[in-house]
Amino acid sequence: MLASISGLGAFLAYVATAAALVAGYLVVYMLATAHDEIGLIRRGVTSAAIALGGSLVAFALPLAAAIDNAQGLLDCAIWGLVALVVQMGVYWAVRVALPDLSRQIEAGENAPAIFLAAASLAAGVVNAAAMTY
Repeated sequence: MLASISGLGAFLAYVATAAALVAGYLVVYMLATAHDEIGLIRRGVTSAAIALGGSLVAFALPLAAAIDNAQGLLDCAIWGLVALVVQMGVYWAVRVALPDLSRQIEAGENAPAIFLAAASLAAGVVNAAAMTY
């Protein structure tokens, strides 16, 4: 039994690092947007949940690749920050293409939210694949 939990310390360290990176990502993302995702989601605005949920999954994909390929916790954290920068770049690129994005999400329009989620996921998949260093 002890052999099966010998990696528990490393597991907990990587989970804690990932949790901190996810929390940091959510803070940065929600500060960057012009709308209140959590408030909108609490009010049942589906478009806000689609956009934030897609972005969160899109960040988690390269973060998982970073954990899988990391040479240590610092390496994992650095590549997690790279994933954060890439995802924020995607958000800003979509904002350029759809300048009324926040108003549309606040209004409950799903099409822009789905496009943002899809663009985020596409970038997350490519970002994760590129992290096979």
